[in-house]
Amino acid sequence: MMNIHRDSFLYECLQIGALCLVWYSASAAGNVIVKELLNEFPFPLTVTLVQLLSIWILCIPLIHFWKVPPPEYLYQNRVYYFKIIIPLAIGKFLSQLSSHVSLWKVPVSFAHTVKATMPLFTIVLSRLILHEKQTAPVYISLIPVMIGVIIATVTELSFNMIGFISALLSTFGFSLQNIYSKKSLKDIAIHQFILLSLLAKIGCCLFMPFWFFYDGIDIYYNEKYHQYKTAIRIIAYLVIDGILHFLHNVVAFTMISLVSPLSYSIANSSKRIVVIGTSLIVLQNPVTFSNVVGMSLAAFGVMLYNKAKYDQRRTQHKETILPLVRAEPTLNSLINSLTHDEHQSPHSGTEVLSRHHSLSHEIRPSIYHEIQTFKNV
Repeated sequence: MMNIHRDSFLYECLQIGALCLVWYSASAAGNVIVKELLNEFPFPLTVTLVQLLSIWILCIPLIHFWKVPPPEYLYQNRVYYFKIIIPLAIGKFLSQLSSHVSLWKVPVSFAHTVKATMPLFTIVLSRLILHEKQTAPVYISLIPVMIGVIIATVTELSFNMIGFISALLSTFGFSLQNIYSKKSLKDIAIHQFILLSLLAKIGCCLFMPFWFFYDGIDIYYNEKYHQYKTAIRIIAYLVIDGILHFLHNVVAFTMISLVSPLSYSIANSSKRIVVIGTSLIVLQNPVTFSNVVGMSLAAFGVMLYNKAKYDQRRTQHKETILPLVRAEPTLNSLINSLTHDEHQSPHSGTEVLSRHHSLSHEIRPSIYHEIQTFKNV
């Protein structure tokens, strides 16, 4: 039996390790390719649309392969398309577009360092929208993040204000999208691959007319992109980037379903470090020692934030479960209370057991209701 558990644990570790390797590789390679592509082909709107189109097309065989059930609740309540799905699709598209503008204007390493401010946006927006309060360690963990980002910004040799603001807008958009999903998608039973496909499809359909008038006409009349070799190289970059972006999203969703929130947050923070390091080695953009210190301090602050949030969730979970455990009377407490009145009205063991079971049945429906409610949410 111990060998079976050990083999199962070893298999799970190998599986997660392989997924992290694919996840990190796809993200690092995708960021490097996008940077090279935007240097030669400065149309971030086109890059964003190609990525969404790739997700939409490649999700079709994936959904059939996994035999994902259709979202019946969503089909029966079309109003949710306008209340939830369409706003999410617009937010995802604009955040992704801002991210590409930042990669176009500033180095990959600096853009991802600025994105380390996502915990700050998440806390502020959670307070304003969900009225959530955080513990002191969570707030303290933001200090190294902010100091690191400030140091990296001040010492960045290739600083660009448009790229910096775009990175902040992208981080703000993704934070708002995550919170909006948490607030609005409670009652929708929809698989993550279906949701990913829907957001990509709606984003493509909504912004295709803007692309035609904004990028499409410029690309058509630019003689540079009519050259055969240049056109083939750009198309190859776009196809590879679309596949890598699709792979990155699928593996990220799979990781969420396999590991705990803390493990996923740590893996995501480690992925950001890998992306920054890979871009520095491959693209060889100039950095100073102070710049590296700022990046490292921001990444360390994100790790502290993940640990503080995990401890906060564990404390809240214990405070929620403990009253339910204390509320249920035990058999020993009932016997002791009944023994106290034994001389006045003696009861047999059978009567004690029957009273205990009757009280348990009176209390358990409320506990069962709580479990059902939590499961539905």
